[in-house]
This record gives sequence, C-alpha cells and structure tokens, in this order.
Amino acid sequence: MKTVDTINFAGKRALVRVDFNVPLDKKTLEITDDARIRATIPTLKKILSDSGSCILMSHLGRPLKKLKEDGTVDFEKHTLKNALAKTSELLGVEVKFGGDCIGSEAAEMAKNLKPGEVMLLENLRFYKEEEKGDEAFAQKLASLGDVYVNDAFGTAHRAHASTAIIAKFFTDKCFGYVMAREVANAEKVIHNAERPFTAITGGAKVSDKLLILENLIDKVDNLIIGGGMAYTFLKAMGYEIGSSLCEDDRLELCLALMKKAEEKGVKLLLPEDSIVADAFSNEANYKTCDNKHIEKGWMGLDIGPKASAHFAEVIKNSRTILWNGPMGVFEMSHFENGTKTAAIAVAAATQTGAFSLIGGGDSAAAVAKFGFEDQVSYISTGGGALLEYFEGKVLPGIAAINE
Repeated sequence: MKTVDTINFAGKRALVRVDFNVPLDKKTLEITDDARIRATIPTLKKILSDSGSCILMSHLGRPLKKLKEDGTVDFEKHTLKNALAKTSELLGVEVKFGGDCIGSEAAEMAKNLKPGEVMLLENLRFYKEEEKGDEAFAQKLASLGDVYVNDAFGTAHRAHASTAIIAKFFTDKCFGYVMAREVANAEKVIHNAERPFTAITGGAKVSDKLLILENLIDKVDNLIIGGGMAYTFLKAMGYEIGSSLCEDDRLELCLALMKKAEEKGVKLLLPEDSIVADAFSNEANYKTCDNKHIEKGWMGLDIGPKASAHFAEVIKNSRTILWNGPMGVFEMSHFENGTKTAAIAVAAATQTGAFSLIGGGDSAAAVAKFGFEDQVSYISTGGGALLEYFEGKVLPGIAAINE
C-alpha cells in the first residue's frame, strides 16, 4: 500500500480527501465528536513537515437530499465552515477557507498556497456531480493540487468524484495514515485472526448485514447476534416475538444461515432473553422476558440479563473480536445494559491480549458513550466501508489508488 511515507511533499500542494462528515449540535452547530478530524491530523502533519501544503476536501451530510421546506439547501447546517475552527485547533495551523470547492476563488487560493499552509474547500456535496462520479467535476478538483492523497476510509466504498474518479488525473497519488490503518486492521481480522475469533453483530435488520453474516460464518468460531435483527432469527425458529422488529421475508434466509453455521462448526449465538417494552420509548413499561414467548403488544428493545452474561463470557474468552452493531436501543437508558455489558467484555478481553476491532457507526458510538475508547484495539472511522470490505467487495476509493 502506497502511503504518504513514500512521497516527499516539499514544495507540493497535496489535495487530500478527508472525512470531515462530523456530527453537529442541532442548535449551536458545534462539532459534538471530532474523532474523524483528529484521525487525519498525523497525515496532514507529515505533509506539512515535508514543507508541503494541504488542500482539504470533504463532504458534510447530504445537503441535496435534505432540503429545507422552501426547497433550498440548508447551507448553515452543511457548510464545512463548521469544521474550520476545530481543524485549525487540532492541527495547530490557521486553516484558510476556500469559499467553494471549485471556481476561481478556490483555484486562486490553492495556486498561492505556500509551504506549511492549509486550506479547506467547501462541502463537495453541494454539487450533484460529486455523488454521480462526474469526470469533469473531478478534473476541476484535481487541478487544485499536485499530489492526491485519499485519507477518507469512510467514503472508500463510494465511486464518487473525489474518492475514485479524481485519481486518474494524478501521477503521484497515495493513501493517508487513516486509510492505511483501516485496511491493515481489517486485513488482520480477515486473514490473520488469532482464535477463538468472535464476531458480534447487531442492529435493526438482517437484510443490512446479510453479506457480512454469510462471509463471517466462513471465518469465525462464534457469531453473536443481538439487536433487532435477532428477532427475525427467533421467529424463524418458531418462537413468539410479540411486536418485536421482524423481517418476515428473511425467515428462510435465517434458517439457511443457521444451518450453514452448524455445518461449519460455528457457534451461532442468539439471546435467551430480552428486555421488552410496550412501546418504543424510554418512558414505556418494560420487563425481562424469555425469548421463546414474547407476549403480543411487547417488543424486544435489548438483550436480557441471561443473554448479556452468556455473550460476555464468550467475548472474554476470545482472542480476536469484531463488533458491528449494538445489542439493543442503547441510546435509551432502560435499554442500554446489553450493549454496555458487551463493551465491558470487549474491553476486558482486550486488556488480556485479545485484538478488538470496533466496526464504526453505532458500535463506535456505544464504545464512546460507555467510556471504553482507549480500551479496545482499534475503532474504525467507516462503518459502511468496513462492512463492504468484510463482504469481500472491492472498494472504489482503494482501487483508484492501486491502479
């Protein structure tokens, strides 16, 4: 993998695709989690230490998909000006703002950028051409820099203009440290896992995790299934699941996955019990219930104490752990215990020498919420990209650099 370590950036303008798609406070528009910005700082510092300059480009949200009531773009919510102060603070350099991502103003600022200076372009997704992978748009972006650096693993699975198409316009192109770490850690789990290897999967739907479930059964010793998706498996087994989330068109698929796991000698673990509620609310009535029979009008919103203890024991005895998806609706305090118990177990296993990879998204948010960020081996910055990598797909953002 060709990284920034293979290039001397002295006197060169590095056009760096970063992932500054950070969460913002709805009222103040202040960044509530700067992990993605912090992750890319070492890459930027390497370029600057070589006496190069940095032109940063990113997206923030989906402005063209979430228009205001009058049909216009919600500029204030989606402008990358929101990330300017935090980036300057973390990098220790005053970052200039390009005003746009293409056009004369951005081009002039990029042209006059001196070694050691940094500028941030406006949100790429203000242009529909970005997500369409438009070649002319990619060429306009490419004209701003001398070297292309992709450090945005979170968008590596998208064939967008700034992640895949743009690379064809550069002779010098490479990965940043974020991309390199993401791929190295994923490869370690996929191809060099120490056993026992346990995958923890959760979230709402089986359909969202279908390909990764099939792929993991070929690789793991234990496959733990929690969250809303567990109830489709439980119904497939003939259990009464009340009003719990279920994909009725996936019942046969669940049975097929269970059969495949059995044939492969993989332990597929489903929760024995649940914390059920009479409404999807933290204020709802709730109780513990055996998963063989959940009454009508009640829905499972977390795994129960027996399941939590069982899963934790399996996790603690593992040497490699992949976690993608929470065990319940951990955002609600009454239904967070299953996810919290899993996080405690993953941290405990890691402290005794296991390698733990947290698969971005809700799993990363849960680890952060419960204070275990520094007690796991690696937290991915790209949930969707990591999923597709584990599904065995070629990621366009990676392929574009390697071509």
